[in-house]
Amino acid sequence: MLKNFLRRFSGCCTEMLPAGADAPEIELPDSSGRPVTLSELVSKGPVLAAFYKVSCPVCQFTFPYVERIHKAYGNDRVAIVGISQDDAGDTKEFAAEYGVSFPSLIDASGYPASNAYGLTNVPSLFLITPEGKIAVSFSGFDKKGLEEISASFAKHLGRSPAAVFHPGEKVPDYKPG
Repeated sequence: MLKNFLRRFSGCCTEMLPAGADAPEIELPDSSGRPVTLSELVSKGPVLAAFYKVSCPVCQFTFPYVERIHKAYGNDRVAIVGISQDDAGDTKEFAAEYGVSFPSLIDASGYPASNAYGLTNVPSLFLITPEGKIAVSFSGFDKKGLEEISASFAKHLGRSPAAVFHPGEKVPDYKPG
């Protein structure tokens, strides 16, 4: 009953989109104000869309590992994009503090992209295929999910998967967002 109430009055879904679903088109400004669309990004290859809020401790924990994936695969045939629920200034500060070099889009005013993807928690990550399907979907820090994304990018690029986690590194399997 609460779910139906929220759906009716918020205009959004209350469940995060799962793997296998169609990825909704989004158009958001990057941190310099230039509009970017999902269709533009997937036209070049698979896209990892990582939704976050700068004050979220699990986002702060997760994004350095997403950055490792970016450093291993970021090129013109795959894309990683953060989708920040904060303003451009705070988003730039977050990127600097946590060593994030991949671009972020700004989903601040009314959260249109977050609502379209059914977010209830951050971080929420979606690996989107060039065909516009969600291949991987999870919320929180998910060690297996990050390894699956790394393997998917490697397969797309025709190479061996890069290690996301270093030997001897103490990393939990999961942290809820």
